[in-house]
Amino acid sequence: GTRLGIEHSHTILSASHSESCTLPFTVAVQDHRKMMGTLTQYLAVLSAIVLTVQSQSTFTEYIERRLSAFEDRIAVWYDQTQRYSTEYREFKNQILALVDGLDKEREEQRRSLELATSRIERVEREMDYLETRNPAPACVEVDDMLIGKSGDKASKKKKPKQVKLADCSEMIASIKAMKIVKKLETTSGLWTKDLMSDSEKIYLFDGVGNDTIYEFARLRDLTDFSGLVKAKKIKLPYPWAGTGHLVYKGFLYYIRSEPDFQLIKFDLKNRTVADSAMFPAEQQIPVYSLSPFNYIDLAADEQGLWAMYATRENEMHICLARLDPKTLDIEQMWDTPCPIENAENAFVICGTLYVVYNSKLRSRSRIQCVYDVNGIVTNELAPLVYFPKRYGTHSSIKYSPRENYLYAWDDGYQIIYRLAMKPKSEL
Repeated sequence: GTRLGIEHSHTILSASHSESCTLPFTVAVQDHRKMMGTLTQYLAVLSAIVLTVQSQSTFTEYIERRLSAFEDRIAVWYDQTQRYSTEYREFKNQILALVDGLDKEREEQRRSLELATSRIERVEREMDYLETRNPAPACVEVDDMLIGKSGDKASKKKKPKQVKLADCSEMIASIKAMKIVKKLETTSGLWTKDLMSDSEKIYLFDGVGNDTIYEFARLRDLTDFSGLVKAKKIKLPYPWAGTGHLVYKGFLYYIRSEPDFQLIKFDLKNRTVADSAMFPAEQQIPVYSLSPFNYIDLAADEQGLWAMYATRENEMHICLARLDPKTLDIEQMWDTPCPIENAENAFVICGTLYVVYNSKLRSRSRIQCVYDVNGIVTNELAPLVYFPKRYGTHSSIKYSPRENYLYAWDDGYQIIYRLAMKPKSEL
């Protein structure tokens, strides 16, 4: 019984000791598990950080590689730019050298041209001087002298000189010759004779607007004296405008522009206004683009009095009108195909309008448009007629039917052109 009691007690002690030893171990295991969980979390975070750092390092390496490639490209671009810049400077220097050479050559050519021009002008002046001192015979027809069988010179007589008007079956073939009469300082103006009279008087309009004209008793008073010293001044009742005026059968027909365009008929003998009329065209524009001071240009020929003008309604082409010299009424009007652009002046011969053209750079004047009111001459068949010399722009051209001359004012030069005619049937 005592052994049983001792064994029972030992059993109880062993069990209690076992329980006392097992409890701390269990707590330790739990704590260890918690620590392991925390450590696992730390390791996961650390792994994530390591992976992030590794990925960032890869990205950084990628960026570095791209930047390195960009740097290589920039270096190549810089080298190419330096090469291109060097080539451009060399090319620029070559071009500058060529331009400098061209400038020098152009200057040499300009001097050579000026020298040649001065020589030509000197020769022309000498020829003009010789022609003035040895004038050509007058262009008039003289009947043959009556010659008797006896051969007595005293019985030989000349019939009176007869001036023959141009045959209206003819048209201009060419400018036969020219004569420079004088040079004035005024670049634009008008000089003319009485176009249908045997008077030797010369009338001169100095400039493109004034109230005074100059009258010379004869041509030599204009050519042989300086300036206008031998002229008689005629003061008009109204100022004139442009260079489209003319003297016709003892009357001066001139244009007054203010307040409206008005045609004045002035008696040169009595110094009075014989008649006046308002020009019926509306909204007028310059009739010639190279002579913008002319809104109405009067002309005379074998058939009467004419007027060239232009309006905004037909602003591309020149208009032509026939006037009654006595009443100043317009008898008939035509719209011509002759353009205003680059026209410098015009005149009428036997009812045919001849328009003179040039360019803004001042080349040779030429008759480039012809309009026949009778329909005989067409512009397509008419010859292209060039004027023989170029100074500037013809500010006025007046046709003299009695002499078959053109009285022109070209950049200050007073010029006479002699016309060569040919039958219209040859067209």
